[in-house]
Amino acid sequence: MRNFRNLEIWKRGMNISKEIYLITQNFPKEEKFGLQSQIRRAVTSIPINIAEGCGRISATDFANFLRYSEGSACEVETELLLAASLGYLSQESAEALISELQEIQKMLSAYRLKLKEGE
Repeated sequence: MRNFRNLEIWKRGMNISKEIYLITQNFPKEEKFGLQSQIRRAVTSIPINIAEGCGRISATDFANFLRYSEGSACEVETELLLAASLGYLSQESAEALISELQEIQKMLSAYRLKLKEGE
């Protein structure tokens, strides 16, 4: 079993989750069960899937969970763009978070490919 706490991608996933939780506190109250809830679920699924994948025995299973994290990162990017277009956060904040998400996606993809090569 791999230790997910040692993985830089997990640490970065946790950090961006925390950032998005803090930023979404300022969303309108009517978004509590809408966009605020959805973006929080999606962003936390990034490190959650990494951690769950680490608990899997095969590299193929782990790679599948990394792919789920990549999909969640794409979802969060879309939700950030929507939140910015609705005026819930600044375009600058959205772009900074999207930039970090894209770096996480690159790391996830590279790690997933590395796992595939090791099979």
